[in-house]
Amino acid sequence: MAPSVLALVLVAAVAHAVWNLAAKTVAGKGYAFVLAYHGLSALLLAPIAGWILVSGAQPIDWRLLAAALLSAVLHIGYSISLQSGYDHAPLGVVYPSARGFGPVLTIVVAVTVLGERPGWVEIAGAFIVLAGIAVVTVQPRAITGQAVSDGSSGVRRGLLWGGLIGVFIAGYTLWDDFAVNHVTASPLLYFAVSEACVGLIMTVGMVALPGGREKRADFREILLSHKRALVTVAILSPLAYVLVLYAMQQAPVALVAPVRETSIIVGTLLAWWFFGEKNVMLKLVGALVVVSGIGLIALG
Repeated sequence: MAPSVLALVLVAAVAHAVWNLAAKTVAGKGYAFVLAYHGLSALLLAPIAGWILVSGAQPIDWRLLAAALLSAVLHIGYSISLQSGYDHAPLGVVYPSARGFGPVLTIVVAVTVLGERPGWVEIAGAFIVLAGIAVVTVQPRAITGQAVSDGSSGVRRGLLWGGLIGVFIAGYTLWDDFAVNHVTASPLLYFAVSEACVGLIMTVGMVALPGGREKRADFREILLSHKRALVTVAILSPLAYVLVLYAMQQAPVALVAPVRETSIIVGTLLAWWFFGEKNVMLKLVGALVVVSGIGLIALG
């Protein structure tokens, strides 16, 4: 991987970890918060997308719209699952689990569906990623049985949510890699259209789905009481992913997808620093194991 591409992915990884920290601070209002930050991202990206269209650099056709629509559905599933996971389990379990499962699932799909044949080094890296996740989620024996029970329950919830989120990560990563390499030459325009689709779909959902009144009340509260988290996620989330999209145009997805998961280390440290999550040294060791596995996948 070229140094310039590696730099894009590493900057994206830091931005990703920071916006996840901000997202964790908004509890119990997952749907409304996801709609709010995707909607604000779409508004921020709209002038840039308009400039791309006016300049003639990249037109919008039905293929781009269809690809962006499918990407939007996958990103909605990912974003809502992520917020729900943060509501029900520790950041220090959900985040590394999700970011570790994602690249492993990407490799599995690449082998079974796309016909790619990774070498033994990449296979070893995938198993090391899983081993690192296990280390991150280990809870030392607590003093009381109740504490052990509570800790184990939180880990199980975190793993389940992390697995679900990892499925969506693999899905949108593989699809978006195809889109930016075979459908459009402009990742920025593609992502802007995708964000607009997310906003439209979720706005309709807030009106049509059960519980719409509560969702609308949550939306108003987010606009009033969670401005900092909203703006942070709305800016850093698209920044992180657009950088990844550009990287995927210059390097294989099998390299970009795992390398971006270096955000696990940043996320683990932030979970300890801001939320006081315990066992940071054990989690950091597990995060380093995950990253070493990721390194093997990339080198392979």
